Amino acid sequence: MGYLLKMCEARFVAGRPPAGPFTLRVCDRERVAAVFGNARDASIAAMLAAAIVKAGEGSVLIDEFDPRVQPVHCKRVVAFVPHDPLPLEETDFRRYIAYRAALWGIDGMRALAHAQLLIERLEGVHEAFAYPIAGALIASPKLLVLDRPAAAYARCILAAAGPRAVFSTHETSAAARAFALAAELVPA
Repeated sequence: MGYLLKMCEARFVAGRPPAGPFTLRVCDRERVAAVFGNARDASIAAMLAAAIVKAGEGSVLIDEFDPRVQPVHCKRVVAFVPHDPLPLEETDFRRYIAYRAALWGIDGMRALAHAQLLIERLEGVHEAFAYPIAGALIASPKLLVLDRPAAAYARCILAAAGPRAVFSTHETSAAARAFALAAELVPA
């Protein structure tokens, strides 16, 4: 099993104050729930892990690709779900899935069918959270990055993620524990 995500002393220095340093590793099929001191650090760590922002110091490797020089390769490996997703109506969801399918070069009808199966697996998860998770998973990424996901949905989210690696950021150890405990209950 190789590493899908390696952060070594990674710092985001574009913001003030700088965030980090963050050091962690996520292996293929592994579930890692990390606690950060505040919401800003948790979000920045998640965005570094998803190649949305770049490390100004230290290093981040996503499946051995450096997001600073190979961002397209990284985005083919990882899917990101933000903490505050935009609420979508059913028609907006269909357009969102069509957009994500076009972005990743996936057949739109297959993507919609896959997304609807994922929504079924996310039964009980509020649509505002379920829709972005389904949209993130239609391209079958190797790594799912969740920025401060709702602990109440941990088991459903991990079940929908299937055997892929999941990295979630949290502000409290109780929320991280919910994801760690759910990972033990969901077969990999």
